[in-house]
Amino acid sequence: MSAERPYDLVLFGASGFTGGLTAEYLARNAPAECRWALAGRDPAKLTALRERLAAIEPRCADLPLLRADATDRAALREVAASARVVASTVGPYLRYGEPLVAACAEAGTDYLDLTGEPEFVDRMYLLHHQRAVETGARLVHSCGFDSIPHDLGVLFTVGLLPADVPVRVRGFVRAGGTFSGGTFASALTAVSRPRAAARIARARRAADPRPAGRRIRTSADRPGWSAEARAWAWPLPTIDPQVVGRSAAALPGYGPDFGYRHYAAVKRLPVALLGTAGLALLVGAAQLPALRRMLEGLRKPGDGPAAARRARSWFTVRFVGESGGRRVFTEVSGGDPGYTETAKMLAESALCLAFDELPPTAGQVTTAVAMGSALIDRLTAAGLRFTVLDGPPRTPPGRAPGLDRPSAVRG
Repeated sequence: MSAERPYDLVLFGASGFTGGLTAEYLARNAPAECRWALAGRDPAKLTALRERLAAIEPRCADLPLLRADATDRAALREVAASARVVASTVGPYLRYGEPLVAACAEAGTDYLDLTGEPEFVDRMYLLHHQRAVETGARLVHSCGFDSIPHDLGVLFTVGLLPADVPVRVRGFVRAGGTFSGGTFASALTAVSRPRAAARIARARRAADPRPAGRRIRTSADRPGWSAEARAWAWPLPTIDPQVVGRSAAALPGYGPDFGYRHYAAVKRLPVALLGTAGLALLVGAAQLPALRRMLEGLRKPGDGPAAARRARSWFTVRFVGESGGRRVFTEVSGGDPGYTETAKMLAESALCLAFDELPPTAGQVTTAVAMGSALIDRLTAAGLRFTVLDGPPRTPPGRAPGLDRPSAVRG
């Protein structure tokens, strides 16, 4: 990748809700030598954002503004060619994401996003992975709450276990927060296309080489009471297990036989049952265009929770890892998962790709493969916690302090 490009980092979709939070984080935390720019389709909104950032950090008054619509391939090629790293917050990614991925793969530019849409990730692998390998671009999807705490949390846990024998990890997620219109739109888009998603997933499995002599499994389990989590464990139908599985396939340190299962940890059974019923209704309604349009009107992209609400939000992901007779308990935790921490994760991922010494990789790769411990170090320095626990929780995982005594903490 050319070192003569004018920008180290371009934030695309900067004037949206999560894009604005990411821009604010960069204004406060990007190193002085970082050459970065804001990109989006509305110059007036970009100008207003730049003024907001200048109030945080006066140097931002001179931030370059790049006009590019998500459907304008020529403009996106110019953005990709001008930067070493491009981070995108423009979703739903199935609707808007492919042209920018194509531009970055062609230009040899590192690309990051926040997608939780499995079909989009699989499509981008089929369409652009090979070209990115040829140009040296790293295409890193799911660089927010989907799926950094889970992907890097498993990497952190596996690092504490013997690697030459079968490894089993279970993750239990709890979160208190809300979601923006963009996240809701992405979720509706993803669940409205089950047949297309299944077809693309089959094509991805056929094209994606499996690791020789190793076995990787991320199959779902039945719901039930978990003594380890001291909560009802409900399988989560998110992209996170797929991301973990791809990291495991690429990294021999996950052992010759790796398994991961992913759950929501719910204190009360009625809450779990109501959540399952609500998800089923949402999926059913998303199949009907009229109902889907009505649902889309409930939360519009660009909307999001107020700062006071975000300040009260939190998440924990607890892991149980087993290998060679050894058992470890770990936790990744932080504040508002959907927005404050997601903006932090995306920004630190972009800075990590731009400035840190990393293993040579190219093509579509996960955060664990592309950045691994370097990103864990960045995130712990930024306030996320990667913790080794003495044992299983005595109460369901949550935000309240004193649930257990950490024997080691990063962060």
